[in-house]
Order: sequence, then C-alpha cells, then structure tokens
Amino acid sequence: MIVFRLLGLLLDLLRAPFRLAARRTKPGTWLALTVDGAVVDVVRRPRFWRFAPASAQKALSLHRLDELVTAMIAEPNVQGVVVTLRSMKTGMAGAASLRAILARARRGGKEVVVHLPLGGDTKDVYVASVASKVLLGPSSQLAPLGFRAAPRYYKQALEKAGVEPQVFHCGEFKSAGETLVRDTMSEPQRAQTTRLLESFHEAVVDAIASGRALSRDRALAIVDEAPYFGPAAVTAGLADDVAYEDEVQAKIGAKARPVPAGSWLLGRRPLFRALALRPLLAVIPIHGPITQGTGPLGGGMSTDERVTRMLRLARKDRRVRGVILHVDTPGGSALASDRMHHEIEQLGREKPVVACMANVAASGGYYVAAPANRIVAQPTTVTGSIGVVAARVSLEPLLAKLGIKTEVVARGARSSLLTAAGPLDEDDRRAVQRELDATYAAFVNVVAKGRKRSAEEIEPLARGRVYTGKDALDLGLVDVLGGFDVALEELRKLAPGTAEAEVVLLKTPRGPVAVPDPAKEAARALLFAVLPERERTLVELAGERVLALGAVDL
Repeated sequence: MIVFRLLGLLLDLLRAPFRLAARRTKPGTWLALTVDGAVVDVVRRPRFWRFAPASAQKALSLHRLDELVTAMIAEPNVQGVVVTLRSMKTGMAGAASLRAILARARRGGKEVVVHLPLGGDTKDVYVASVASKVLLGPSSQLAPLGFRAAPRYYKQALEKAGVEPQVFHCGEFKSAGETLVRDTMSEPQRAQTTRLLESFHEAVVDAIASGRALSRDRALAIVDEAPYFGPAAVTAGLADDVAYEDEVQAKIGAKARPVPAGSWLLGRRPLFRALALRPLLAVIPIHGPITQGTGPLGGGMSTDERVTRMLRLARKDRRVRGVILHVDTPGGSALASDRMHHEIEQLGREKPVVACMANVAASGGYYVAAPANRIVAQPTTVTGSIGVVAARVSLEPLLAKLGIKTEVVARGARSSLLTAAGPLDEDDRRAVQRELDATYAAFVNVVAKGRKRSAEEIEPLARGRVYTGKDALDLGLVDVLGGFDVALEELRKLAPGTAEAEVVLLKTPRGPVAVPDPAKEAARALLFAVLPERERTLVELAGERVLALGAVDL
C-alpha cells in the first residue's frame, strides 16, 4: 500500500505545475459540465495513474457534482456553470438529486444555465426548470408529457402457449406477477400506481411553477399542452432562448470559453496526497434484483454472497468509520435479503449505517434498509412494498401440446412442490401459502424492529403497498428526505470526526460463476419468449420465497 502511495506522490509532483495553473480562476469564469449518460450518486475514484479522472467518467457522479458546487460557492471569481444536458439515464429520484444540487448552486449566488441541444423529455424539463436560464436547440423539442404506466397482461397468451403460472402473495397490494395470472389490473394495483403517477406529476408541475416563476395552473397547462418545438418552448415559458452549442458563450455573456468543470475541480484539490491514510466512509451498493449465490459476472444483480463479503470487509476494516447502503433494487429473494439484513445488523452494532434509497428501494430493498440507523429517500423514490410473493410455473400443458409425456416416480407427498411438474392441488397451495404467511410475518417484524415500533403498527402499512419517499416519510418508514449528499451528512453526524473522511465505493468481490442447467435454460427460453424483463426475473426466482419485484415501471 505504501509503495502505491509513494508512486501517487511522484505523479502528483509531475502534475503539480498543471494543477497550479488550473487553480488560477479569472473573474467572470464560467464552468462547463456535460450530462450524457447515467446519473449516479457515486462512482469509484479512478486509479492514481489516470491523468484525466474527471473527464474520463462517463457516468455523472452526483457526489462529485456536490463537491463542485461547494467549491464554486467558495470561489467568488466563478460566475456560474453551464450544464449541457444531452441525455440523462436515471429515474425520478436521481433527477431530483441532480436538481437539488443545482438549486444549491443558485442559492449560493451562482448562475446555472442549462442547455438542451437535443431537446428533452419530462425528466429533462424537471431538472432544467431549476436553472437561471434555459437554452434550447433551435430545432429541438421539449416534451414534458407526464407519466404513464401501461403493463401488459399475459394470462391468455400463456394459456395459448401451454404455460400455467401460479402466483401466491401476502398483501393485497403485492402486485408482482399479477400480469401473468390476470387479464386486467387489480384495483389495489390501480390505486397505488395512480398515487405514484400523481406524485411524480405533482413534482414536475411544482418544479416548473417554482423554477420558471409561473402559477401552478399555468405550469399544469404547459404540461398538458406539450410538446413544444424550438421557439414555441420559449413562448410557452419553458426556455429563455434558443441556441446552438457554438452560440452558448455569447448567449450567456461569457468573456471566455467556459472551463471544463472536472479540470477546474481537480485544481482545487490538495496538490500532494498525504502518506497517512485518511478514514473512510464506505458506500456499499445494493443494486438490481436481490438473489442468492455469487451470480453471473456483470449480471446487474445483488447477490447475498457478494454483498455479505462487502459488509464484512467494511466491518473489519478499521479505516471504515461508517457505511452508506446505496439501495436501488425492486427486491428479490427472501433468503438473500434476510442474510444481507443479518450482516447489516451485525455491522450496525459496531459502526453507524445509513440507508440511501435511490430510484427504487422496494420490498427486499426495504428489508435490507430496515436495520439502518437512518433511512434517507428522495420524495420521488419508490419504496415500501412490504409483502411477499412467490411464483411457480407449470409447463405440463406446453409439453402435452408438443407430444412430450412425463413419467414421475417420487416419494414424499410434496416432492414436486418446487418443480414444473404440473398444477398444485389444494394441499400444496396451503403449504405454499403457510410458508409465505410466515415470511410475511418475519418481514413485518424486521420492519417493526428497525423502525422501533410494534408489528401491530407496521402491518397496516405493509400488505405490499408501494409508497413514494414523501408518503413513506409521513408514515414513519423513512427518516429524512434527500439524496446522497443528505445521507452523507446524516452519516457524518453519527460518526464524529469524519468531516474530511474519504468517501469510497466498495468493489464487489468476485466469486465463482455458477454453471447453468441446460434443461432449465431451455424451459426458460420457451417461457421468456413472451414475457418482459420484470416477469422474467420473478420466474427466475420461482424456486423460493420472494420479496417481490413490486415497483412500477415508468
């Protein structure tokens, strides 16, 4: 370790003249930032041998942006920042975090100009509305059209294909899997979907009204009358002017070309890194469906084995003074969620833990967040879904159509319970439901313990209901509203002496790759030909109890 730090010091020495030059900020300086891809809360710091760490990142780190805004506010010679918003891959919670950080820059006395050279959709307009000036590409379109959920129901298609899904659940709002066994949306699902869409829509309308200094009625009309082409967006009040990219400098009255924000921020950091190791605040990502085992490399899932290793590493490492669980998952395996929960509890006995809910932290995502000292969520985070669902698929009708006959020799009344060997009888159904009831009770108790409330208080809030972060705060399921910056502030309150601690994203330990069963792969291929990704994941987890994928796809 000391050898690497010495090499880093040598590189710092070689780069010092360039960074000293970058520190000189002329009066009236504008900074330039481009958003073109994923917007995430935190990314791993590049290795010390990379010379362009800020510009090399394809994903925008909101944590780095927050550092940039703090440095901007402290520098009187910086007039503002030009944000070129080309594409933004994130959910409403990520967009809310980005908007909040830009709003802080404005409160700090800096101008924020958002340029939309390619136009934008609802989330782009939501973010851009915070700017002191919005510039739109002359031939581009602004389309704040609102939000829409349109799930497809596959019952009849699966019947025609000869596939018989069987879904069990606890909680009338636990809707994951209903598209497999129903022809229409259930009333509980319609109610919670409507509430989510209303909350998102209200957030956008309120943002346009406050950011563009319009009445709420006018902001509502702007959304309902969208889209707007080029100058029409200016007339409507969504933009201040139109501009091509080479015209932005003149439009904002900058005397010189805006300075790349990443390079400018790099120049503000200490010239030489200290040999002494700083304390760490570790970020542990729990992203994607929660599953058991090691999982496929790059599979976009959170497995209990990998997350457990990270939690134990954070617990063991003396430099780690606290942990942020960055949760962005719709849920998954009950067993995997419980194993993660146990390790988080163990970690919490020794070090403070704060859960930062991103776009979705529902079902199993809430399960793993429950033991944290604090739970932070954006108002538009999708969370809750405290309930249980399990799915089982019978392929017998399909096999019969194909002329395939199955001969079964078995011992044990329920030996075929977890296979695709045909429909379940009533006794089998009761056995499955009994297990789900026990899992549901355990889930409610986990939440009650974490929230320091009784199970009787929590159960009416459970039943699989999905909430926004704002509604969850009102119900006591969340402690604080905000993004990663707020979660970091909460963690520092719990871990004194960490104001200068380095924030690091822990690397997921790699484990062995499981070899897939060819027969199961063939069966899944037949079924997946007609199912969307969300239902595919549910079927993948069909062999066990599942804290289901209960989030609305928007």
